[in-house]
Amino acid sequence: MDELVLLKHRELEIAVRIWHPNALRTLIAWHGLSRHGGDFAHLARLLGPDWRLIAPDTPGRGLSSWSLFPAYDYLYSHYMDVAIAVLDHFKLAHVPWLGTSMGGLLGLLLAADDTHRRRISALILNDVGPTIETAGMQRLASYFIAAQRFTSLQDLEREMRTHYQSFGIQSEAVWRRLLLESARRLPDGSWGYHFDPRIAEQFVHDTPRDLWAAWRALHCPVMAIHGAQSDILSSATLTTMQHHQPRLAIVEVPDCGHAPMLDRPAQAAAIAAFLSSRRRSPGAGWWRRLWRGVRRA
Repeated sequence: MDELVLLKHRELEIAVRIWHPNALRTLIAWHGLSRHGGDFAHLARLLGPDWRLIAPDTPGRGLSSWSLFPAYDYLYSHYMDVAIAVLDHFKLAHVPWLGTSMGGLLGLLLAADDTHRRRISALILNDVGPTIETAGMQRLASYFIAAQRFTSLQDLEREMRTHYQSFGIQSEAVWRRLLLESARRLPDGSWGYHFDPRIAEQFVHDTPRDLWAAWRALHCPVMAIHGAQSDILSSATLTTMQHHQPRLAIVEVPDCGHAPMLDRPAQAAAIAAFLSSRRRSPGAGWWRRLWRGVRRA
C-alpha cells in the first residue's frame, strides 16, 4: 500500500489501506469474511495510477481493532456504520464499490438502503449474490468457528495453500504475499491467522435478511464476478440475479472457486471497463466481451 489511515469509530480503530492516494478517481474495495484490505494490492497496481483504491480492514481483521463485544460489532449492521464512517472521512458522496464475498454483501446492503443508496455509484460483487449456497456456507462456518493454531510458519503456509486454493492463485509472489499478510505470531510463540477467531460468531448473532429484496431495490449499475467452481455463488443464482437486474454485467473466471483473487490483468481490465462504462447502458454483448476477455486469462 502507499498510505495507511487509522480511523476511530466508537472504541475501535479502523485501518484503511490506500493505493495511489492522489488519483482523481476512487474505488472502495472491501474484503471477504476472514481477509483484509491488503488482498487488493495486486488489483490496485493493475488498475494503475488513475485510480485511488481505498480498502478498509473490517473490525477483527488485519490491522483493525478486535472487538470486546463481538455480538454487537461483528454484524453487518455495524459494518455498515463503519463503511459510512469511512466514506464520510474521505468525503465520498458517490463512489463505486467492489466487494469480495462479505464485502460484496455489505455493498449490496448499502446500495439498497434508503438512507445510503446515493453513496454507491456502481456495485461490483466478487463471487457472492443474494443466495449463498448452503454447502459453501457450512464449509466457511465449520472452518472459521475453530481457532487455527500452527507450530511453525511452514505449517500455516501448507494449511493456507490448501484452504485458499479456490482463489485461483497462480503466482508464487501472490502466495508469498498472502502468507506474510495472513500470519501473526501468538503469545506462546506459535502462529495463527491475522483475524480474531470470534469473527465466526457472526454466523450466530447476525440477523437473517431478505437479500433478494435488496437486490431488486438496486438502482446503480452492477457487475457480478463469478468463480466458475464456486460453492458460494451458483449459476442458477446468477440467472435469477439477471432476471431481476437485466443490465447486470457478468464475468466468469474459469478454473477458480470462491473467490477470485482479482490479481490477473484480464480481471482488472474487466473491472476497469465496467467502471469506465457504468454511465452507459451495458447490453448483453458488452458483458459477453468481458467474459471472453477474462476466460482467455
